Amino acid sequence: MEIKYDTNGLIPAIIQDATTKNVLMLGYMNEEAYQKTLETKQVTFFSRSKQRLWTKGEESGNFLNLVAIKNDCDNDTLLIQVNPVGPTCHNGTGTCWGEENTPNYSFLSTLETVIAERVANKDTNKSYVASLFSKGINKIAQKVGEEAVETVIEAMDSNDELFLYESADLLFHYLMLLQAKGFTLKDIEAELKSRHK
Repeated sequence: MEIKYDTNGLIPAIIQDATTKNVLMLGYMNEEAYQKTLETKQVTFFSRSKQRLWTKGEESGNFLNLVAIKNDCDNDTLLIQVNPVGPTCHNGTGTCWGEENTPNYSFLSTLETVIAERVANKDTNKSYVASLFSKGINKIAQKVGEEAVETVIEAMDSNDELFLYESADLLFHYLMLLQAKGFTLKDIEAELKSRHK
């Protein structure tokens, strides 16, 4: 791999979680740090403040286990994909931007948050979610069963619009059932990954 180091012999290294795809931090490498990263499979930087090599996690135990290294189109920036052990930031957060390193399922993650907020608000007069949760887990589970049957019925028909409508209802109620049981999509993802060998 061709690497164009700057005049100080350094190259920026963007650290990305290989699973969540979140950007965790930015560091700098020199040739020695790059080679050590390849050899040890733990990301090592050149610390500009300490003027020495620094393996992330050498003091905290929060290592960045190497998955892959990619070079950008100009060969002057590295994208390093990792499996992090613990929080990446020295402040204890998942990223150096004060955010947690959680999976992002796009709108489904937003929907999980909305469901949690409406359950916490408990305004059963204004919120269908709060109203359903107030009736207990049996009612939520029953609603998932109803939506599953309706989805199956529409799957056997030729109306794609109704099939998508019922599928959305099923997924929405399933997200509620997950939360009622204390789980999220992240837990489902972990279970599916454990089966994928």
